[in-house]
Amino acid sequence: MKILVLGGCGVFGARLVKLLIVDGHEVCIAGRNLEEARSCAKELGCRAIRMDRAGNLDALVGHEVVVDAAGPFHAYGDDPYRLARAAIAAGIHYLDLSDNADFCEGISAFDAEARDAGVCVLSGLSSVPALSSAAVRALSGEDVPAVIDTAILPGNRAPRGLSVMQSILCQAGRPMLVWNGNRWDRTFGWSKPARYTLPGGLVRQGWQIEVPDQRLFPTHFGAETVLFRAGLELAPMRYGLALFAGVRRVVPFPVTRPVVRVFKVLADLLAPFGSGRGGMSVAVTTRHERRNWSLLAEDGDGPFIPAVAARALLRRANLPVGAGPAIEVITLEEAEAAMADLRVVTERSVAPISPAFPRVLGEAFHALPDAIKETHLTRGTSRWVGRFEVERGIGAWSRLLCAIFRFPPGSPGIEVAVTKAVTSRGETWLRRFGRNTFRSNLSAGPEGMRESFGPFTFAIGLKVQEGELHYPVTSGRMGPIPLPHWMLPASVAREFVADGRFHFDVAILAPMTKGLLVRYRGFLSAERPDDPKRPESH
Repeated sequence: MKILVLGGCGVFGARLVKLLIVDGHEVCIAGRNLEEARSCAKELGCRAIRMDRAGNLDALVGHEVVVDAAGPFHAYGDDPYRLARAAIAAGIHYLDLSDNADFCEGISAFDAEARDAGVCVLSGLSSVPALSSAAVRALSGEDVPAVIDTAILPGNRAPRGLSVMQSILCQAGRPMLVWNGNRWDRTFGWSKPARYTLPGGLVRQGWQIEVPDQRLFPTHFGAETVLFRAGLELAPMRYGLALFAGVRRVVPFPVTRPVVRVFKVLADLLAPFGSGRGGMSVAVTTRHERRNWSLLAEDGDGPFIPAVAARALLRRANLPVGAGPAIEVITLEEAEAAMADLRVVTERSVAPISPAFPRVLGEAFHALPDAIKETHLTRGTSRWVGRFEVERGIGAWSRLLCAIFRFPPGSPGIEVAVTKAVTSRGETWLRRFGRNTFRSNLSAGPEGMRESFGPFTFAIGLKVQEGELHYPVTSGRMGPIPLPHWMLPASVAREFVADGRFHFDVAILAPMTKGLLVRYRGFLSAERPDDPKRPESH
């Protein structure tokens, strides 16, 4: 094919050009600076022309495909799809390597025009969403994934383009929406770090940023939760960016090119450190297991990965007609074949998931009614809402403890919302009683279930009796210090089903006096899911 590549001198564009030439395509680099374009073309072994995306686009004629590998796509101005429209008008296939959610989603507006012209118009033909969606489909098979968790984790010695740096810096500290537990949650760019394991046991840390996956995968795959993180190998760079994000949360100043260049200078000073090893991880959690696909690129071949999806697609004899995001336009097998001549190792793994409550209760868990079991089978994040009534103890000791632990005031009827989130150690439960919140962490330990809040950890002797789940406190500690029995609160707590609905009745008796501290009882139902189509604004 005759392929015109914009941004062919850039970090990812030059590698795409190299791969396409290896595959026998006739490639031409287009750039605003003809001298620079010719220099790159000479080194890579192809032609070069002068063309500005904002200027005359007549040079498109004579090519079969145009690929925009330039960016930053979020900064394309008032007419961001000018190149795509010109390609459609000229009867030329249009592809881009955008990782910007708005840009990638917006390309769908040209579907009718692309079909009329018989051309392929795809945005996001890169690591996300093209490669990530191919991995999700391969891992999911016919199952609907509950959780999709993706991370891109480059090595520090990988070259850094200004466009990619500007894209990440612009997101740092700014609001973003994440589909979490069938609801759109508000969070911030470069936040909530997590660790990922790549082939060979290499562990890297990633931080949340926005890519097309969070916008498009909830509807396309039907997932309850869609997460994406990106990482930097060196801790000073990761935490330095976190500090920058924190400042922008308070003072939302714009990220201009001079700001990006300052960060580029700082990053280049650290370039000799770290390694050229980078990778990608895609994990899918189904009802019973967690399935993972990961890759590790050695010796600096990581920057080739964003070009792999385009290479795989352009190996086909025919391209799909129409316009849209590049979701499932290639298969994982095609992608892996397009990496075969790179120094890349891929790996798949499957591990059963074992929620904390079934693990502690064993076979007894299956004797519980379905309405109770469902509340304890969270695979990512689950949300429950209902109403309950509160009775408070009347003594001074009880009132003091209720104030310290922020138990809700006595009331005949309060709305309650419980959010359960799976963590690496178990589950975090966030309870909202009206305006009050109470957070605790539950995990399975050698002695059974443990619940922690603040400095306190209590062992709970979970047991099933006559279809009800009971929560007696058996021991406790404050930090590492065991609490004597007389200092333990007593818990008379049970979960049961009435009228087909999950109910709870919890009475907590104060340490020492064993007088009533608080009693709350009521019901919970699964929260109604949000519309997975992302809201228009933050």
